[in-house]
Amino acid sequence: MREIVFDTETTGLDPKSGDRMVEMGCVEMVNRVATGATYHAYYNPERDMPAGAEAVHGLSAAFLSDKPLFRDTAQELLDFIGDAPLVAHNAGFDFGFLNNELEMIDRAPVNLDRMVDTVAIARKKHPGAKNSLDALCSRYGVDRSHRVKHGALLDAELLAQVYVELLGGRQIGLELAAEAKAETVPEAAAAPQTPREFRAPRAHAPSAEELARHQAFIKTIEAPLWSK
Repeated sequence: MREIVFDTETTGLDPKSGDRMVEMGCVEMVNRVATGATYHAYYNPERDMPAGAEAVHGLSAAFLSDKPLFRDTAQELLDFIGDAPLVAHNAGFDFGFLNNELEMIDRAPVNLDRMVDTVAIARKKHPGAKNSLDALCSRYGVDRSHRVKHGALLDAELLAQVYVELLGGRQIGLELAAEAKAETVPEAAAAPQTPREFRAPRAHAPSAEELARHQAFIKTIEAPLWSK
C-alpha cells in the first residue's frame, strides 16, 4: 500500500484569513516502509512573513521572494501524491492549507477521506499524554537532534518514523511470513525420502512350551490369592 506522509509550513494559522502555505514536504511509503522518494518545494506567499511564523520555521519573506508561486508547481505535487492516503500530524491543519491553495487556483481539493491524522492515532494510543511530534519522537526513540527549526520535509521524515511506531513498530508481517513459508515448504516436500527396511512382525503369543512351564510354576505357589 502506497501512502504519503507530508507536512507544511505556513505564514500563520488560518488560511481563510489570508495566511498562505510556504513550504511542502512529502515522503513516500510503501507497506509502511519509506522508499526514499520525496517531494519538497518552497512557495512565494505573495505577502509578508509574520515574525511569529518566521521564528518557528526560519523562512523569511526575502528568502521566499524568488521562489515559485504555488500555481506554478501544483501539478508536480499532485502527480507525486497521486491518489494515495495522506498522513499528517494534526492533519486538518495541513489539509486546510493545501486545499485552500488548490481552491485559489481553481483546482479540485484533496478529498478528506484520504486524510490520516497521526495526532488522532496518538491520542487513542496514549490518552492523556503529550502527543506533539517532539514528544512522540522522544517516546519512540526517533532521533531529532538535527531539528533546530521546523522544516516541512524534515518533519515529514520524522513523522514517517513515528507513524510506523504508532502502528506497532517494524515487525515482520504475516504476508512476509507466508511468502517465506511458500518458499521453504515445497523444497522440504520435494526432498527424497530414505526407504525403510522391511521387518517381519514379531510373534507375541506364548509357545506351547512356555505355557507348560508357566503352569508348572503356578503349582509351586502355596496358598495363592486367586484360589481364595
